[in-house]
Amino acid sequence: MSAARDLMKEDNSTMKFTPLILGVDIGGSHITTGIVDIEKKGLIPKSIKRKHIDSSGSAENILKGWTEIINESFECCEGEIKRIGIAMPGPFDYENGISLIKDQDKFKSLYQLNIKHELAQRLNIQASDIKFMNDAAAFMQGEVFCGAAQGYDKALGLTLGTGLGSAVVVNGQSTDAELWNSKFLNGIAEDYFSTRWFVNKYKSLTGIELAGVKELADVVKTDLHAMQVFNEFGRGLGHFLADIIKETKSEVVILGGNISQAFNLFAPHLIENLKALHLHTEIKITELNEHAALIGAASSWDLTVNKTEKV
Repeated sequence: MSAARDLMKEDNSTMKFTPLILGVDIGGSHITTGIVDIEKKGLIPKSIKRKHIDSSGSAENILKGWTEIINESFECCEGEIKRIGIAMPGPFDYENGISLIKDQDKFKSLYQLNIKHELAQRLNIQASDIKFMNDAAAFMQGEVFCGAAQGYDKALGLTLGTGLGSAVVVNGQSTDAELWNSKFLNGIAEDYFSTRWFVNKYKSLTGIELAGVKELADVVKTDLHAMQVFNEFGRGLGHFLADIIKETKSEVVILGGNISQAFNLFAPHLIENLKALHLHTEIKITELNEHAALIGAASSWDLTVNKTEKV
């Protein structure tokens, strides 16, 4: 991570006067927190914390775990920071902070609970000091703020992993694109652009079931079937993206998630397919990696509001 995004040299003497926001990224098995300096566009390294959370546990245990790790980050700036931006998977009432997750293998105990009020009470802050944002939208907001999508008016982002996340950016504002259930080939997009597709495709060719994309990438140099899977994925992704790029007029596509780490293996066929359709849109991988969502959630706070605190 570049110096612009990772503040390796901190000036504690000016920290009090800098607009600092705590970013939080909540996943199905973890929570990651870190304080973002909105002016300097970077994370304060010592504030970055990560904790495993049993998302199938009770509401009390989940909220207790979240509160503990948030407070650990808060302590890094000695009480100077209280505003929070939280990247949260859906379905979720982001404005009011209410969980609507019920048919997934995570957070069932939080269904219809007002998470904003619960956290505010436990952290001793105002509920109005907490903002929630869709996790895919937060990923792209981070990339726009200080990552691979800086300087673009219109951008498209995909997070490729166990599921398919997506977001569109217009004039610096990221919103959830909800492309996961778009019709594609014989199913929906998430059927073809997720880890399980790689696993199932390779198994159909070889009869062998690998754990995931990393394991497939490890054998690609000696396994023609593995290379075939990556080639087909690239072509399929190019086909899928073509209409969306045209519709959104995106100038760049940012790819994140675990599958993006194998970008070099599927990029040639992805780019080739787009060019065949007369599209020359830039395709980039994330610059912020696992910190994109928490940076994006934090940066969703209006800087002009925070400037009033510099007195």
